[in-house]
Amino acid sequence: MGLLDGEICLKYKCFRCCLNTEMPLTEDDIARIEALGYSRDYFVVIKDGVPRLRNVNGRCVFLNDDGLCRIYEHRPIGCRLYPIIQVDDYCMPDYEYCPYAHLVTEEELNRACPLVIELNRKLEEIRKKSVHPRNNAYRSNT
Repeated sequence: MGLLDGEICLKYKCFRCCLNTEMPLTEDDIARIEALGYSRDYFVVIKDGVPRLRNVNGRCVFLNDDGLCRIYEHRPIGCRLYPIIQVDDYCMPDYEYCPYAHLVTEEELNRACPLVIELNRKLEEIRKKSVHPRNNAYRSNT
């Protein structure tokens, strides 16, 4: 039983990370969720040039009234890896926000860290593309 497999979250009925989420989405995440029949407009917002999960009344759009994820088996990679985060060049559990981060095992941390680093690399590429002058909606008239 571990944190990354979701068992601890289910056991303690915790969905704190699904509240006011700013979970980034990769194009693979978006395609996987669209394949379930959801339109991009339903679940994606763009913030800081990065597609993110939409919140409705402060809750992830996919969080049901029982505190469970409606797309759990198809959830974004960031959701699958949380609470492992990258700080500078290191990976660590998000002790500040996740009440069960202390339960992350060394094995989980070692397994997730390369994936977290790769996800952050992809997100940085998305950010860079979004700030390229050709992609800006605002154009100066001068």
